[in-house]
Amino acid sequence: MVRLRLTRVGAKKNPIWRIVATDQRNPRDGRFIEIVGRYNPQTEPSTIEVDAERAQYWLDRGAQPTNQVKKLLRLQGIKA
Repeated sequence: MVRLRLTRVGAKKNPIWRIVATDQRNPRDGRFIEIVGRYNPQTEPSTIEVDAERAQYWLDRGAQPTNQVKKLLRLQGIKA
């Protein structure tokens, strides 16, 4: 099953997250199918960039977003 979830990138003590479509069996920072967006909680206000078209594409094909990704998508006006 495909999941929309966060994967961590960035330096030590400086987390930046990517929103990716991945198989749920892969590890958190492992292989992914596609990068759908970015989330940076370090900035004020937090930076959220989502490719709405691609996120909707994956949601239409049955991808399940994690709780945090669902919140980020709602903030961007994408129904999950």
